[in-house]
Amino acid sequence: MRDAYHEELDSLSDRLVEMTRLVRSAMSRAVTALLDADLRLSEEVISGDEHVNKIDADIEATVFDLMARQQPVAGDLRTLITALRMSGDLERMGDLAVHIAKTARRRHPESAVPPELQATVLEMGQIAERMIAKTGSVIASQDVEMGLELDADDDQMDRLHRRLFDILLSPKWKHGVEPAVDITLAGRYFERFADHAVHVAENVVYLVTGQRPEEITDA
Repeated sequence: MRDAYHEELDSLSDRLVEMTRLVRSAMSRAVTALLDADLRLSEEVISGDEHVNKIDADIEATVFDLMARQQPVAGDLRTLITALRMSGDLERMGDLAVHIAKTARRRHPESAVPPELQATVLEMGQIAERMIAKTGSVIASQDVEMGLELDADDDQMDRLHRRLFDILLSPKWKHGVEPAVDITLAGRYFERFADHAVHVAENVVYLVTGQRPEEITDA
């Protein structure tokens, strides 16, 4: 019985890594849809989110079932609680990719991103993809050092987010209100995506060490 229990615990990590793979693919396609006004990719991202949601629901059901049946303590309890938190963050990251895809769909057949912002939005998308890929590696390897690196990636995303606002607030902005709203929302989606990736990594650090990242870096 205990072997089956620990197999179920191990399977949580596998499902979380699968979520990161799906979310990375969704974000990649959403960014392409946003920049290229690709309606087909937009629809794929929106419909594909159901798979992410299902894994999230399965993880939640497994966690609650194991807590009820096994009454875990110490490290096992920490594994279950952090799995629940990480799954929630990853599910919301999938939702953010959907929001970006819906922005692309709403502006089709035009691109939602004016030419002078294409490079910045592309870079934000690349950072988002890099962060979710790194998040998957952190979950699989439980590498604390790699987990702590995501803060620096998040700082890069924040800088690009501020750059978007600098351009939107410039007197040279000539695209009107609706594109400005689209870009403002998209920037917020990218920024929140990065924040959730950091949250996932922080939970892995806590799972492995029993400490929050700030407790480690301040030590």
